[in-house]
Amino acid sequence: MLKEERFQFILKKLSEDQKVTLKTLSKLLNVSEYTVRRDLKELTDHGQLKAVRGGAIPHSPTPHHFSDRLHYKTDEKKVIAEKAVGLLDNGQVVVFDGGTTALAIASILPHDLRITVVTNSFPIVNVLEEHPNIEVLFTGGRLLKVAYTAIGQDTIRFFNKVRADIYFMGICSIDPTIGVTTINYEESEVKKAIVEVSKRVIALTPTERINTAEAFFICPLESVDTIITDEEGKELAEQYFKDSGITVM
Repeated sequence: MLKEERFQFILKKLSEDQKVTLKTLSKLLNVSEYTVRRDLKELTDHGQLKAVRGGAIPHSPTPHHFSDRLHYKTDEKKVIAEKAVGLLDNGQVVVFDGGTTALAIASILPHDLRITVVTNSFPIVNVLEEHPNIEVLFTGGRLLKVAYTAIGQDTIRFFNKVRADIYFMGICSIDPTIGVTTINYEESEVKKAIVEVSKRVIALTPTERINTAEAFFICPLESVDTIITDEEGKELAEQYFKDSGITVM
């Protein structure tokens, strides 16, 4: 079998099973595990999957630019947002980062809710500008244009001064072994800083981002307290994270 044919087979198998292992691919392709490992590395270098110990998992299929994500999977985001609002109480300090799912939550916060929101997201600041009872703290920093968020050391220093009750973390990718990852290094550093100052980390995770991985590490799975997903993703999350101690909603 030619290398290009092996690549097509691997990607098809990955699409069907959401993960592939060296041992299984070696048997199916009738090649050595060394050859499979080399193929997975090349496919990783091309951005077509993420090689992990013993095999590979997919990248998240979610669009990268904020404007492309804004109207993507809106029904799923609405389901997640409605679940998330039920976790909020008056007096809390809540961090919203730059995800469009976090924006969906901010858009439906009740007018009688009295919380303090800390965010590095320009769209969330705009949404909450007219909310009568929510105090909004904006971090400032350098603009990450694809996400409409503030990043950099000034942003991190701001978050280091915060003690949050809840962090609504927009998820790019989450995997039971690798943990939480994203596509941008500086974004990963900001999210990492927020995790460290938050009592409760709530991952906002549509179905397609479960069991995927990207290049830059944010936190291990143990740092996540709760996963909120859509109805299709709930069964999948319970399957993948059943031994983690994480609450799935």
